[in-house]
Amino acid sequence: MAESAVLRARKGALVTNRLVSAQTHHREEPLPVLLNFIPVHDDASGEDSPRAVTASGEVLAEPPSWMLSQTQRHRMETLGRMTMGVAHDLNNLLSGLIGHIELLKDQVERASLTDSVRPSIETIETTAEDGAALIEKLQRYIRHDTQQHFEPLSLTDLIEDCITLTEPYWYNEPRRQGIEISVETDLADVPDVLGAASELREVFVNLVLNAVQAMPEGGTLRFDTYTDRAGQVCVDVGDTGIGMSDEVQQNIFEPLFTTKGDDGTGMGLAASYGIVQEHEGTIDVSSEPGEGTRFTLTFPPAEGDPAPAAEDPVDEPSDEPAAPEGVSILVVDDEEMVRSTVTRLLTLSGHEVDRAASGAKALEMFSAGAYDIVFTDFGMPEMTGAELAHALKDEAPALPVVLLTGYTETESAHDEVDGILSKPFKRDELDTAIQKHVFSSS
Repeated sequence: MAESAVLRARKGALVTNRLVSAQTHHREEPLPVLLNFIPVHDDASGEDSPRAVTASGEVLAEPPSWMLSQTQRHRMETLGRMTMGVAHDLNNLLSGLIGHIELLKDQVERASLTDSVRPSIETIETTAEDGAALIEKLQRYIRHDTQQHFEPLSLTDLIEDCITLTEPYWYNEPRRQGIEISVETDLADVPDVLGAASELREVFVNLVLNAVQAMPEGGTLRFDTYTDRAGQVCVDVGDTGIGMSDEVQQNIFEPLFTTKGDDGTGMGLAASYGIVQEHEGTIDVSSEPGEGTRFTLTFPPAEGDPAPAAEDPVDEPSDEPAAPEGVSILVVDDEEMVRSTVTRLLTLSGHEVDRAASGAKALEMFSAGAYDIVFTDFGMPEMTGAELAHALKDEAPALPVVLLTGYTETESAHDEVDGILSKPFKRDELDTAIQKHVFSSS
């Protein structure tokens, strides 16, 4: 067939779409190949007959590399869906944790144990909130939504928070092993920077943990803040540890690079480097073996001066939501822990609360005029929060319905509900929602 096609093309004919089967060693079944034979003319010679024939073949099957890439893509998509599901479950757990922290804070104040217990409670609360922010960041990344809502931050305050947060690592645990690590600070008054507090805390916590691991015999961890000649806000984080070689310094921010063997993932400093870049900053390292290590971080200052405090706060609206009067509330969530925590928080604010474990149960309990507001979960079996809101609005169009969700993809519910609270949330957010949708609307 090929010989015949070449002879025809040699006489000037266009021979295309000749299908043949080709047997190959890496595939049991033959490969279908589409052949084309194209005569090539030389216009300069003026001859009618072609000077050559070009033969090309197109394999009508997916190459092995395509199959591998498709399989990998499918696995990544599956992993993304699984991760979003795990993130939702973690948000539910954190909702219970943060809710119980608020209940504990109330009990501590009643028992007059504020001074001794509150610092520990606030540290637990900050850690839980950072965990929630990390989950939100993961959800944004999976959805390819990396937009950040940065706000002006005081780096000196943030560093002091991180020192308190990591105290068990640089103070308690080393002393248990007979090692002493001290922390020194020289935190100058520097301009605020624009950023996400939870992410910058992650950076400084990583640097503290690395410094502690670099001082197995003890030593000093030091923080300095200052403004350089270019007006950039700078932070030095130094230790008196074992230091590192030039080779290690060159690779320290590379993903998966670690000097800790099986105990390290090689992602801590790589993630920190990425976070600093997201904040339009830089991070550099200087070190000598046996002489310790110093990381220098620089950030652009936040533009503009902070708004001045009001001279007469009586005439200004308070940042705290006004405590709403007791109202009748229906809480709908398929997670018992979330239902119970939300109910206890709302009861603490003086409200009457009923709860339902599903949308169907909520509809059975509901009668127009019985409730002032409904808080409902989004992802529930059999009936979603959006579907429940639609059914409730059919019976009572003016009823406020607020969505409680650990998901980020809730676009389908936007037209059905009056507001959305992302898990985990706090008691004052619930009070604010009640104030807005029950009292302000009325």
